[in-house]
Amino acid sequence: MRRSTAAALTTTLLATGLTPLFLAAPASAAVAKHSDDFNGDGYRDYAASGDGNTKGGGVRITFGTASGPGTRTQFVSQSSSGVPGSDERDDMFGAVRAAADFNADGYGDLAVGAPGEDVDGRADQGTVTILWGSRNGLSGGTSIPARARTSYAYMGGDLAVGDFNGDGKKDLAVVAGGKAYVYRGAINRTGVHGTVSTVDKSASPFSATAVIAGKVNGDGKTDLVVIGDAVNTREIWSEAWFVKGGTTLSSGRTLRLESQSGGGGSADRGGDGVIADFNHDGYGDIAIGTSLYGGYQGRVSVWYGSSSGPGTSARITQNTGGVAGTAEAYDHFGDSVSAGDVNGDGYQDLAVGAYGEALDGNEYAGMVHVLYGRSSGLTGTGSQAFARNSAGIPGALEPDDFFGATVRLRDTDRDGHADLFVTGQTGSLRLRGTASGVTTTGVTSAPADGVISGMLQ
Repeated sequence: MRRSTAAALTTTLLATGLTPLFLAAPASAAVAKHSDDFNGDGYRDYAASGDGNTKGGGVRITFGTASGPGTRTQFVSQSSSGVPGSDERDDMFGAVRAAADFNADGYGDLAVGAPGEDVDGRADQGTVTILWGSRNGLSGGTSIPARARTSYAYMGGDLAVGDFNGDGKKDLAVVAGGKAYVYRGAINRTGVHGTVSTVDKSASPFSATAVIAGKVNGDGKTDLVVIGDAVNTREIWSEAWFVKGGTTLSSGRTLRLESQSGGGGSADRGGDGVIADFNHDGYGDIAIGTSLYGGYQGRVSVWYGSSSGPGTSARITQNTGGVAGTAEAYDHFGDSVSAGDVNGDGYQDLAVGAYGEALDGNEYAGMVHVLYGRSSGLTGTGSQAFARNSAGIPGALEPDDFFGATVRLRDTDRDGHADLFVTGQTGSLRLRGTASGVTTTGVTSAPADGVISGMLQ
């Protein structure tokens, strides 16, 4: 998932890189083990948004090594060879990203949204492009056909990947024009070869702003959660809509988020979501952060998976026992969330950004929390919190650092422990995961990431 807050949060990426010629994988290549291993070397690569001195944005790839993100980078924009479109101001190319081996050639590919792109005179219709992996990295691209051909549709405002019908091919969910569209595979360099389904709550005034994908009910097919805003004659609110995977996507439970609009994962107004198995029962659990809650105090809502879909629920804030700090206005707790197994115990854990946290009089200094999964699910018990004034964290505590504007949990060195990546205005960091949790020993700098994150789980 994937979002934008204030312009002051944007981290500018100045590095440029290679645009290599495509090198085809062997015909017998297996599907990539890691969806974000773009050069097929077995290490996860790191895709981040940035401008690279372009007008309309781009994507910077930092290639992985045995010790995590390395020094080799690549920058891809609409000025790169073989990438459709042209580099134009405010296209926001690369603002939202989702990785998968769409063409099953052994290299991870990257779906890239450009929600601000003008098309045939239609302002901000938006586009989505698949950038293709190869031995040397990403090379060339293929456009995804638009279904919402109107101005201000912002196609690519959010993206999610999964096998929604269980046929073994990767499908792509795209937000455009207040609806979600599912493009079924096969998807390859010549285009989309499956059907396209429209996912729309036509019976209610619901406008989709975000999508997350995962296996909630254990039937082997990817399920879809569509997040957005709704309104009737009496109130405005945010909600999530569970859509069960299958040959035909079928509507399921509606999950109420907030009593006000704009806090439910909106690509314009904040929020993030993941599906991961926090209680290790074999069902994916839905966790959605809504930073608008309580005057932008923020909170995380969790629905635990079951054979019938989303089941019991819980809410976590900074007032939850064991969670550091106190819920205060403009903390933005939950604006960014990411899941991974930090301590290697088999339970997925959740990183939660609170980029608005004020510390020692420094407004918007920011803080990051790590909540640990267990058989009872996510709680504040044993949670960790990190800020610039934490022992071992480099950099001074400063106002407007927005530490935690983007968080990621990803095992980038293949040691079985997810590492914590944190973006802040004064520098981005990687904190290693260990059997005892996240450690500040050996903190290293990390590739900077723009505020619109498009998490690669």
